This record gives sequence, C-alpha cells and structure tokens, in this order.
Amino acid sequence: MTQQDVLDEFRASDALLEGHFILSSGRHSPIFLQKMRVFQYPDRTERICRALADRIRERFGAVDMIVSPAMGGIIPGYETARALGCRAVFVEREDGAFALRRGFRIPEGTRVVMVEDIVTTGLSSRECIAAIREHPGEFLGAACLIDRSGGRADIGAELVSLVAMDVPDYAPDALPPELAEIPAEKPGSRDLAG
Repeated sequence: MTQQDVLDEFRASDALLEGHFILSSGRHSPIFLQKMRVFQYPDRTERICRALADRIRERFGAVDMIVSPAMGGIIPGYETARALGCRAVFVEREDGAFALRRGFRIPEGTRVVMVEDIVTTGLSSRECIAAIREHPGEFLGAACLIDRSGGRADIGAELVSLVAMDVPDYAPDALPPELAEIPAEKPGSRDLAG
C-alpha cells in the first residue's frame, strides 16, 4: 500500500479535513486527520493495518505483542496485531501517566512493538514507550499509520510509518494570517468529558 493509497482511504472516509483546527497538543493546524472516521469501516481499517503489519514485519521481524496508547491507538493496534498473529494490549492513564492495567503483562522475552494511530509531536508515543520499558519484554520499536511531523517528532525509538507528511502546525500566538481568519475547531477527543 502506497502513501497515496492510505491517504485515499482517509479521503474516501471524509477523514482528511481542511480548515483551522486546534490539535490535542494545543497547537493549530490547517489539516486534521479524523482517523475514527476511517476506523468506522472495518474493511478500510483492515487494509491499512495489514499494510502496517507488513512494514513492521519487514523492519522488526517476528513480533509477540503490540502495545498501543488508549484511546486512539487501540483499534489500529488490535488490527495490526491481528494481521501479525500476535497479542494486542494497551496502556491507559493511571494517576496521569500511561500504565498497563486490566491484568495486562509483558513477560520477559516478549518481542514488543508500540503501534500508534497518528504521530504529531510524539508525546503520547514517548509516554507509551516509557510504560512499555518498565516491563521485562524486548522493545523493538514503534509504528504508526501517519507521521504528520514528516519525521521530525522524536519519540525516543525508531518509528516506522505508512505515511510521512509534513503538516504545518503553529503556536496559538503565531498563526499565519490566512489561518487566523478562519474560526478554529477542536475535533480531537483528548479534552472530551467522560
């Protein structure tokens, strides 16, 4: 699957949005990738995650477990693990930090890859990787569907992606005039009330 094929899946799902968006990091961008619109289609999700599994297999070899950050990484993590024929677990926040919960464990010798949906600043990936490294498994590296940093995000590990895009984002007080003229939307889920 090419980068264009992946982006076509996002476009066909009305998941590649253009306008003025406030990202979960608080930065502003003219492009937002609403991946949950893609994930509502099991066939699209399976195709994309199978392609990611192929990239993971090519780069890291055999994998025993996929670990993803909740909430956005759960679906692609599960589907990628299914394509790899391995287990899928996730980390979630506990006292403000990512941790394995629900009885999930990473036993010694377990070959682990972190799978994320979309990487922008790399914060949730770094936090997920830190949680993985608290366990005795063998951390191999990370993978994501889309790296919207164009390879600039430092996640503290090797990152394999299906798409690397260089999507601009700006501090709230440094918006270009054309973006400042458009009302801002916050379509992400990080600040939604539970």
